[in-house]
Parts: sequence; C-alpha cells; structure tokens
Amino acid sequence: MYGLIGKMRAARGQRDAVMDVLRASTGALPGCLSYIIARDPADADAIWVTEVWTDAESHKASLQLPEVQAAIAKARPFIAGFEFQVETHPVGGFGLADGNAG
Repeated sequence: MYGLIGKMRAARGQRDAVMDVLRASTGALPGCLSYIIARDPADADAIWVTEVWTDAESHKASLQLPEVQAAIAKARPFIAGFEFQVETHPVGGFGLADGNAG
C-alpha cells in the first residue's frame, strides 16, 4: 500500500470551500482505499488530508482523471499553499486490509 499525509492551507476564510471541493471529488477513485479530509482544530485555515492507495501508480494516475483535474481547477483559487506532504507505507488498521504484501 501507498500512503500520503499532507497539510494544505486554504486562503483565509476559505477552508470550508476547499473541503467541499475535496469531498465532492473523492468518490470512487480507482486504487484509492481511503481519503480522509480533516480540519485542523488549532488553525482555522489548515486542512489535513490522509490518503491510502493500493500503490503509488494508482495515486499518480488519479491526478490525470478529468474529474480530479476539474476539482483542482475549482479549488485552486481558494488554496493558499501546501505546507508539506509525507509518503507512508500503510500496513493495515481499522478499515484497511492487511498490507504486509507490499
């Protein structure tokens, strides 16, 4: 499995708008096992995104999907930046199959 955890910053007062676009565009993405969007309780403009994919290739391919490209274009005016992103290798947990195979 392939994972990403990232923190993005919405333009001041636009966090809900960004999260609405993310929620609307993260339905059935091929290879996506989990896509969690969370508010940062200590920062009114920060958004945390935690993703689990079957593999890195599935994540990369998702960025080319027309619906994902449209969501990026729609959210871009409301995003101030990306603070950081880290790759992980999930091994399982509640809601995920055992990932020992990769």
